[in-house]
Amino acid sequence: MIQKKICMVGTFGVGKTSLVERFVEGIYSEKYQTTLGMKLSRKPVTLDGEDVTLMLWDLAGENQVTQVSPAQLRGAHGYLLVADGTRSPTLDALVELQQRVQAVVGPVPFTCVVNKLDLREQWEVTDAALAQLAERGWQYRLTSAKSGEAVEEMFLDLARRMLAGSAGRG
Repeated sequence: MIQKKICMVGTFGVGKTSLVERFVEGIYSEKYQTTLGMKLSRKPVTLDGEDVTLMLWDLAGENQVTQVSPAQLRGAHGYLLVADGTRSPTLDALVELQQRVQAVVGPVPFTCVVNKLDLREQWEVTDAALAQLAERGWQYRLTSAKSGEAVEEMFLDLARRMLAGSAGRG
């Protein structure tokens, strides 16, 4: 069986854990859960006839004091940069974070995720900011861990891109 490591990265409180729980367990909890260090979840999927186990590394959120550890990122086949649509600074922080992650893992596939689509009327992230992501060449998805909107598609799309990128490699 093929195993692929996906790291969930972003600042505190953007919904990384909730996205993983929605995808892996099909649940959403209103209770905020701070991730300390890292939490590993596994989800077996079948993509284009191939059985793949996605190993989801839910990394603790960043702030001015705490940064993602390069050791946690090593070996990642892809990653999700997660922002909270109701807090635009969380999206702004992803540019530097993406550069730091890429310095460790190289040019592996990633997706920028703007979460909390269920709160769209409260969003600070603008259409112009989303257009800038596209201008950077970043793929992005708008999701809601609460409603489940676009969550499974986001993970499976990244997994397909990771598999396509590893064709022919040992």
